[in-house]
Amino acid sequence: MSWKEQVECVVKERCEIGEGPVWEEKEGTLLFVDISGQKIHRWNPATNQKETVATEKFVGCAVPRRSGGYVIGEGRSFGALDWESKSISTIAVIDQDKPNNRFNDGKVDPAGRLFAGTMAIEERPTVLELKQGSLFSLNKDHIVVKHFNQVDISNGLDWSLDHKTFYYIDSLTYTVEAFNYDINTGSISNRRMVYKMDEGEGIPDGMCIDADGRLWVACYSGGRVIQIDPQTGVRLQTVKLPVDKTTSCCFGGRDYSDLYVTSACKGMDEADMAKQPQAGCVFRVRVCQWRLLGGGRGGPSYAVNFRK
Repeated sequence: MSWKEQVECVVKERCEIGEGPVWEEKEGTLLFVDISGQKIHRWNPATNQKETVATEKFVGCAVPRRSGGYVIGEGRSFGALDWESKSISTIAVIDQDKPNNRFNDGKVDPAGRLFAGTMAIEERPTVLELKQGSLFSLNKDHIVVKHFNQVDISNGLDWSLDHKTFYYIDSLTYTVEAFNYDINTGSISNRRMVYKMDEGEGIPDGMCIDADGRLWVACYSGGRVIQIDPQTGVRLQTVKLPVDKTTSCCFGGRDYSDLYVTSACKGMDEADMAKQPQAGCVFRVRVCQWRLLGGGRGGPSYAVNFRK
């Protein structure tokens, strides 16, 4: 059984920069954003229907809130989105001394805090002013914590199954890093590298963790998602996709046995698009069918734990 046989293009409308997929278990929908297209999408695989909310600025992430609605990272603001009214209200503004910054990837920790990082707005894909970003968290009381700065492109993040380790990617370091994590306080410490990208693998972008504690990393300009063991630093599997600019991934579907992968087409010319007509689409990898080959399955994502 080959990987190629298990990859299906499921959302065929292109995103400029598709990112941040989140599976919403109750609704059975996939939430994801188009960063520079300034849109938040919600796609239902059962009906193949997609709903969209437009944003005024670049939108780096959108995550569910336990009490309903969503929390988003838009421009340099954390915001609350009411999907029905399509209204967005500001919760907090960050990087106020850096007007050229924007939010990028974000994810909710097991306690309900939203972690999200920033970066400078790109001149063109991966070309930007370096060391302008930071990693932040938004807590239940709406207090924003800055964990560190000097980030190039804040990207993939997730937590170990025992909640004691936080995994993080600053893309242009070409590494996946780990920190000790205190779930009670949300503090991180003891930064270290767990994986260094091999030549030809691309740039590490978004990532997720499976039920076996392995990380799945989307490789921008690499046309693949790799599965790595963060305990040994070994790449276990490589899933090739028909597009180069793979951006992020999450598990979803029945039993969380499908891997959804977002992609981008921004910066591609007509010749590039002719070679990769599905660039910017969303793909589904049927993980359950290659479980015995080393595939994984995931688990539910977390929701932000505050009301307003």
